[in-house]
Amino acid sequence: MKRSKQMTFGPERAPHRSLMYALGLTREEMERPLIGVANFANEIVPGHVHLNIIADAVKAGIRSAGGTPIEFPCIAVCDGIAMGHAGMRFSLPSREFTADSIEIMATAHPFDGLVCIPNCDKSVPGALMAMLRLNIPALLVSGGPMLPGGSRDTDLVSMFEGVGRVSKGEMSAEELEHMAENACPGCGSCAGMFTANSMNCLAEAIGLALPGNGTIPAVSAARVRLAKQAGSKIMELLEKNILPRDIVTEGAIRNGVISDMALGCSTNTVLHLPAIFAEAELPVNLDLFDELSRITPNLCKLSPAGPYYMEDLNRAGGIMAVLSELNSAGLIDTSVLTVTGCSLGENLKRFETCRPHIANRDVLRPIDDPYSKEGGIAVLKGNIAPHGAVVKQSAVAPEMMQRKGRAKVYDSGELAATAILNGEVKAGDIVVIRYEGPKGGPGMREMLAPTAAIAGMGLGSSVALLTDGRFSGATRGASIGHISPEAAEGGPIALVQDGDEIEINIPARRLELLVSEEELASRRQNASPRQPNVKSRFLRRYARDVGSAAGGAIIR
Repeated sequence: MKRSKQMTFGPERAPHRSLMYALGLTREEMERPLIGVANFANEIVPGHVHLNIIADAVKAGIRSAGGTPIEFPCIAVCDGIAMGHAGMRFSLPSREFTADSIEIMATAHPFDGLVCIPNCDKSVPGALMAMLRLNIPALLVSGGPMLPGGSRDTDLVSMFEGVGRVSKGEMSAEELEHMAENACPGCGSCAGMFTANSMNCLAEAIGLALPGNGTIPAVSAARVRLAKQAGSKIMELLEKNILPRDIVTEGAIRNGVISDMALGCSTNTVLHLPAIFAEAELPVNLDLFDELSRITPNLCKLSPAGPYYMEDLNRAGGIMAVLSELNSAGLIDTSVLTVTGCSLGENLKRFETCRPHIANRDVLRPIDDPYSKEGGIAVLKGNIAPHGAVVKQSAVAPEMMQRKGRAKVYDSGELAATAILNGEVKAGDIVVIRYEGPKGGPGMREMLAPTAAIAGMGLGSSVALLTDGRFSGATRGASIGHISPEAAEGGPIALVQDGDEIEINIPARRLELLVSEEELASRRQNASPRQPNVKSRFLRRYARDVGSAAGGAIIR
């Protein structure tokens, strides 16, 4: 029986129908499959400002295939606008709120199927979590990436790094403002392989979004056509009773993580993928990321790791081209089902019959000529991070892959950013930012301002940064985050003092505080972890219930 019959079928549902008549629905529309359309449109997030256009196209596709679309709104946070102030504490928690709110809407009003239309950082994983939790026919179609700005050489990361260049005297405030007017030329998720685009690409790689979802530009007519196809496709998924948990299997998990490593995605994927897969009761830990990173070549260096953008990857064939390269080396499970209704192998065969010529092979390197033999992300462990830490090694300068330095310790991102811009951090230092984890922040804020300040001050090849917080996908350099256990849970990062020597060895996956065990034991005896002081009841509840970053910062 259709789920929506709980609202529409039989004499006992006449009161329910009366309320649906109040919506302007006809009896014929009620008797068709009712498809929830979760629209994340708003007027503050550039990646979401155009989503009403995408939603209208999705609804047109649903109607053309014989369904009745029912749209409802969802929240979304722009991490770039939330950066550097109290608003960033709410970004990661919004992921759980998003998943919960979609579950509420699709259960209180039992839709037969679901199309989610997110685009930016936490909205995409939140939607995917809800789809797997509900396990009704569902798919995701995003709003697509922004075009690069300026003369195709600027994006949001250019702006944050520009702040450091102004502080150093290499750029005037007027030049920075001119750049600000041109860096983000219009709607879409920021142009590089930052968190939003990482998650939209991985939604496609694990099979919960149609081919093209990750890379077709927001302003392209092809994005509107994709949305119409998504609306039509949900009706096919409903007819065939293909559910998200039929698609997200262990093979799909490996495909997702391997694609992550090949693309050089944001380190935030190491938070989001475990949270998504946990909704399918498929546990994933940091060890799997590191295991697959060691066997997966890095094929792409998109901004911030390199000079290319999502638009370039789209011209090169997008995620299907990446999967095709990986499949040629036997790295991909092609038997897995996808929301096309076909296996990934069948999708790849169709793609390869009309695969575009890649004029610039530096956008997507061949599998036998990668940027590096290992994937984009590495997992480090040691006495400062017993449960692990992550780094986007594809965006680390070669000279920073192994490094010893003296710690400069700060108890918040703001304190660190101010110190860097004031010239207090020198070449060879290792900046340590703590009490920014899921509990300690609370909310695990991104540290883009300090990392961009390091780059903008010309210290990117000589200063590393360690934190129990997280990084924007726009971060580059030796930026090591998600240190677990976090300081607020009594993790060893709480014991680091100014001047301590720290050793970073990314190839060996090692992160060590070079202080004797006896000294650390003495510090631990005298330590009392600082608890967050926040007024928000929402954040206090989040801090109480959230798990470790090593497990995806999941609310249990």
